[in-house]
Amino acid sequence: MDTFNKLAELFRQFPGIGPRQAKRFVFFLLSKDREYLEELQELIANLKDHIVQCGECFRFFQRRNDALFCSICADPNRDTSELMVVAKDTDLEAMEKSNMYQGKYFVLGGTRALVERKHADKLRIQELTDRVSRSVTPSVIPAKAGIQREPLREIILALSANPDGEHTTDELKTLLTHFSIKISTLGRGLSTGSELEYADKETLKSALKNRSES
Repeated sequence: MDTFNKLAELFRQFPGIGPRQAKRFVFFLLSKDREYLEELQELIANLKDHIVQCGECFRFFQRRNDALFCSICADPNRDTSELMVVAKDTDLEAMEKSNMYQGKYFVLGGTRALVERKHADKLRIQELTDRVSRSVTPSVIPAKAGIQREPLREIILALSANPDGEHTTDELKTLLTHFSIKISTLGRGLSTGSELEYADKETLKSALKNRSES
């Protein structure tokens, strides 16, 4: 495989990118000067040296001064009695932009397919149950630098309103019921089949306000 097609094949692995779009990316790079390509190459090569996962919620963040936790998890003003479970970082960003939620987050790492169990091993199911377990009772909450906690009282399952998201939501409800804690899902506002990351502020506001207890 030549350089052009090999690079196009790599671009095809990006979410939502087909073969035609992948080739357009390669042609775009061919139109840029060497300085642009060298900067892009350097940023990609050093990406994982500067962007790390939060040790608490698993979102990606720009590490500064060897911080272990992102700004949300380290913020003492966030409401630790609520934990919102989202599938991916872009869903968390969409919710933050709405300015409607002041609790903490947990990034699950995806959803579980209804038929094919693709990427199921990448979901942070065990990490989620561990997080909830140590958060519901203050006496078992380990002291972590920069994080202050109150007992967890509500888990908000904020997954997309599509078959995979609803299937994953049902599985998490079953998994988390033994904690005897309020479990809610986003209410009216998100239309069936919609992705959380593409919802506008008013839609997220309505969905969060009208969330229902499971």
